[in-house]
Amino acid sequence: MVGTLAATVMPQWRVSAYIDGNIVVFETIWEGLWMDCVSQLGIRLQCKFYDSVLALPPPLEAFRALMCIAVILSIISFLLAIVGVKYTHRTKEDPQGISIFILGAGVAFLLTGTLVLIPVSWTGGSIIRDFYDPKVPMPLKRELGAALYVGWVSTALLIAAGAMYCGFWCWADASSKSRLSRHRLHKPVFAGGPSLSVHAYV
Repeated sequence: MVGTLAATVMPQWRVSAYIDGNIVVFETIWEGLWMDCVSQLGIRLQCKFYDSVLALPPPLEAFRALMCIAVILSIISFLLAIVGVKYTHRTKEDPQGISIFILGAGVAFLLTGTLVLIPVSWTGGSIIRDFYDPKVPMPLKRELGAALYVGWVSTALLIAAGAMYCGFWCWADASSKSRLSRHRLHKPVFAGGPSLSVHAYV
């Protein structure tokens, strides 16, 4: 959840690339989803939010929407996970009462990881493609920023968490059905006389 939020607000999605070693670099340009920043010798940092939302490229608008949805969904996933872990005690009256929270957390984590993976990987692919394209001028070439790496790590953690919760739900569901079937098998049978269990009858 924290990684998803950090990747959303960080401006280091696209970082200026300087290929010629003879050039003395005084400024570093960062381009993010919400703003672009200029760092001068690592001492002075100036950031500016994009002036117009409608003037943004359509992919950037889509990436904004996906990351915002991912942040909200990651919070929901986190809360579902807390509820699922807190109420893992199963009762005889409701043996499947908590399964829905565990399953919901797992599915939400997987969906959040997918939403984060799409804009991060799309941006990384476009950066690499433009970097090796000879038609793109040198000043416009960019490198992978720190926000992309944060997004990829967050995606891996989200997918791992989703797989873990879904796997736990499958295990708990199978265990609950097995326990319920054994309980019915050992239930006393009344036939007009003293109660005899299945084992006693056999």
